[in-house]
Amino acid sequence: MPYQISATKLQAYSRCPYAYYLRYERRLTSNDFFGSAALGTALHQALAMVHRDWHYHDSVPDQAWVLRCWDEASEGLTTNQFEDGRSMLENYYETFIQNQPSLRKPLAVEGRIQAFLQVESLEFCITGRYDRIDYLDDGLELIDYKSSRELKVPESDEMDLQIGLYYLALEQTYHQNLKYLSLLFLRSAEKVRFKATDRHKKQVQAVISDLAVRLRQDQTWEPTPGKQCDRCAYSRYCSAVNLDPAPLPTTASASPELQLALGL
Repeated sequence: MPYQISATKLQAYSRCPYAYYLRYERRLTSNDFFGSAALGTALHQALAMVHRDWHYHDSVPDQAWVLRCWDEASEGLTTNQFEDGRSMLENYYETFIQNQPSLRKPLAVEGRIQAFLQVESLEFCITGRYDRIDYLDDGLELIDYKSSRELKVPESDEMDLQIGLYYLALEQTYHQNLKYLSLLFLRSAEKVRFKATDRHKKQVQAVISDLAVRLRQDQTWEPTPGKQCDRCAYSRYCSAVNLDPAPLPTTASASPELQLALGL
């Protein structure tokens, strides 16, 4: 069966092969990983409705439409969360909708993409989720909504991997090039845009190729010491951080057998 790979997994591998091995190959769980907050989920749902369900008979919707979507998506939130989300959507409307000549219907909202890549006789299934994909005159723009309190842009190398992975997936899925990957910060109504190029695709292909060799040859998953070690959930098991690392807990899965599709 194909080996599942995503931007999150690829970034983790690039940071440290050993941490990747423990998390994804040995499936060692950690309480340091958290799911999405309810407020962020509700905001994503509301914005999906704003852009997907608008009738597009008029140039732009009025603010009442955006707030109607919020009322529907925000059920179950606390009063503070409701007011916080409403404020963010009002800023979003004023910045990105109100003064536009027209609201263009997106190609897709709130979905997943999937593509396949064969490297070193191994088949990889590239998966990813998106908040919105817009048509441009010469390609596509993928938009990722951010509801965190801090305007935090990922490190450039991690951003490059994310861009390259989506470049590959969108090229295969829609037969069009990704031109921009944009982070839209809802609290500040700021949009940070990254240009996508063929260089990003080649960089991702190189990292996947390195991972394929390691999987195929069962090479040592050596740690990569760096600033990420301070916040790594697996540092207690790592010889690069501790002179006497702890043994892996019994909850860790056995080393997996390689069951990837061979190229014919």
